[in-house]
Amino acid sequence: MSTSLRGKLALVTGAGEGIGRAIAMRLGEAGAAVAVVEIDADSAKDAEAELREHGVDAMAVVADVGDPAQARRAVDQALARWHRLDILVNNAGIGIHAPFEEITVEQWDRVLAVNLRAPFILAQASAPHLRRARGSIVNIASTRAFMSEPNTEPYSASKGGLVALTHALAITLGPHVRVNCISPGWIETSLWRRRDRRRSPELRHVDHAQHPVGRVGRPEDVAAACLFLVSDDAGFMTGANVVLDGGMTVKMLYEP
Repeated sequence: MSTSLRGKLALVTGAGEGIGRAIAMRLGEAGAAVAVVEIDADSAKDAEAELREHGVDAMAVVADVGDPAQARRAVDQALARWHRLDILVNNAGIGIHAPFEEITVEQWDRVLAVNLRAPFILAQASAPHLRRARGSIVNIASTRAFMSEPNTEPYSASKGGLVALTHALAITLGPHVRVNCISPGWIETSLWRRRDRRRSPELRHVDHAQHPVGRVGRPEDVAAACLFLVSDDAGFMTGANVVLDGGMTVKMLYEP
């Protein structure tokens, strides 16, 4: 059975490229109007244009969601256009690449502001409208909430916090609003960049083979899970975290 979101409005952050763009496209193809929230104006406009070419009613909203005022203004802009809000997808996220001892407080605060504080602010601003619509929130976390590589402390901490924020919001906003989370693993996003930046993925056989499902993940995989979570088919799911990693976090690894 196909899922219809006709007549609904979805606000997707970080929707200019990557996973967010794929989610925006999938929700739009299911009939939703989409507010494309993105810090980079060129990526936002390109995503809006591509969505419209696929028949989606879309609007680019340029905002740095790490700034609470801009995050709230993004919600206001969507409401001014469509006068409703049914779906909030908190996808925007950033990381830093620096040795642990060199990570600054400013870098830590910036990652937490975008990855964790922004979903809280956006949920807070959206809550009255989502309650009226009996809508839903999907937070995009990461398997880094549960497993790590070296020097990933700000990112891992923010994603772990996002998983916890998910179940807290599910209790606070229920029964009118469902709140769920997706924790992707390795997702190759090269084909979902801004159109002038797209390229073919550069993946090796071993990259695919290390996944129990036999391949690296795609943004479409996350988008499909997101569509399910916001649909009526997931009406009995709230506070859940869906690990979407091709089986990597349940695979036992031993040195040969």
